[in-house]
Amino acid sequence: MKSVPLKAYSRTQVRRGEVKKLRGSGRVPAIIYGGQAKPQNLEVSAKEFSDLIHHSVSENLLVDLSIENDARAKRLALVQEIQHYPLDGKVLHVDFHEVSENEKVTVNVPVETTGEAAGVKNSGGVLEHILFKLKVRSLPKDLPEQIIVDVSALELGKAIHIGEIKLPAGVEILGDKNIPVVSVAMPRTEEEEAATTEAAATAAGDVEMIKEKKEEGEEGAAPAKGEKAPAKGAEKGAAKGAEKAPAAGAKAPAAAEKKPAEKKK
Repeated sequence: MKSVPLKAYSRTQVRRGEVKKLRGSGRVPAIIYGGQAKPQNLEVSAKEFSDLIHHSVSENLLVDLSIENDARAKRLALVQEIQHYPLDGKVLHVDFHEVSENEKVTVNVPVETTGEAAGVKNSGGVLEHILFKLKVRSLPKDLPEQIIVDVSALELGKAIHIGEIKLPAGVEILGDKNIPVVSVAMPRTEEEEAATTEAAATAAGDVEMIKEKKEEGEEGAAPAKGEKAPAKGAEKGAAKGAEKAPAAGAKAPAAAEKKPAEKKK
């Protein structure tokens, strides 16, 4: 991967309001970390950085950063992460990872396919792209911007696995070599699609029914933690006692008057 020059500036604005004003002025906040130096806040031109992305086949970029008023003239760095605004895709923030020319690095590289698979062309199969990125390890100058997989000879029911992908010398793909990257499968019939849709709908219905049952069964729910469950027959006894007890505010029946004792003659 060939490095491209990029101008950067030290940044002191770190608060939300300050960063918002920075973006409004046509700059993008960034940070560089790795290497021997401490992480450093930077800012780059939004237009210049966007042009670099648009002229690259992927967002994997190797840049020669020249930071204004920095002790070192240039710092080699990989674009580690780019945060985009979800609505219009504008760049919000960039993470640079400083690297050394003589030390290997590990990067996720996008996978693209080329050609028309034989299993699709001749047998009516469907090309399934399983892995869209592969983790590779190499020196920064040897890093590929993307991995191209030729699927022209791929027959129906066959797959291309990680271990079968050839890369230039010095570049190693990490991961299980038996994991498929692309394959050609039989297309699903209408009955299979309908069965899958029905199964998904049934599963969703089961979840809803369980939820309703829990709501309806609140009265019989287990007692809260720390509360004792009512003793067996306590409810009946309470109800029976309630019938005998006088209503609230009612007077208790007067006691029977005793007859006066007769005087002895």
